[in-house]
Amino acid sequence: MGRAAAGCRGCPLHAAATQTVFGEGPERARVVLVGEQPRDREDRAGEPFVGPAGGLLRRALEEAGLDASEVCLTNAVKHFKFTVPEGGKRRIHKSPDLREMTACRPWLTAEPAAVRPRLVVALGATAGRALLGGPFRVGDHRGVLQPFPSPGGRGDGGAPALPDARFLATVHPSSVLRARDRDAAYRGLVADLRVAAAALQD
Repeated sequence: MGRAAAGCRGCPLHAAATQTVFGEGPERARVVLVGEQPRDREDRAGEPFVGPAGGLLRRALEEAGLDASEVCLTNAVKHFKFTVPEGGKRRIHKSPDLREMTACRPWLTAEPAAVRPRLVVALGATAGRALLGGPFRVGDHRGVLQPFPSPGGRGDGGAPALPDARFLATVHPSSVLRARDRDAAYRGLVADLRVAAAALQD
């Protein structure tokens, strides 16, 4: 699957990105965490969540009691979307749009369907929209376990078929790094991930 995604030309993002960044984790992960898209370091390394946000996420997972060997990490969009300011060199992240999320949806749908996790966690609003379709606000769902919607349940038709899985939303770890009160934001992320860890004990 990853090899097929590497050749994806479904939207213009592939032209500027270094490479496709597919998900990583065990074939039978109990949890799939879905972020927004690879950032600069992930784009260069070809691996998800290897930058500062990824380091924070892994620390939060450990603190919450989630075993990294049971977690698959991926993103809603598989190519890095960025802009370079005039006269600058640093690539600045830009949020993916609906066309780009739609182009990547077959890959996002295939990953959880292949893994068949017990729980899917959306890290941020973009991941929630990509997974469920339609408008999505993290604050409306955050930290609350719910059944994973059936395909088409939100009028989208692109959700993975995971009849036995549950769904949880929390913030993207990059938002913790940007937060005015970083300690409080981090504690909130860990608290949400503890809900995920407890769900696996049921």
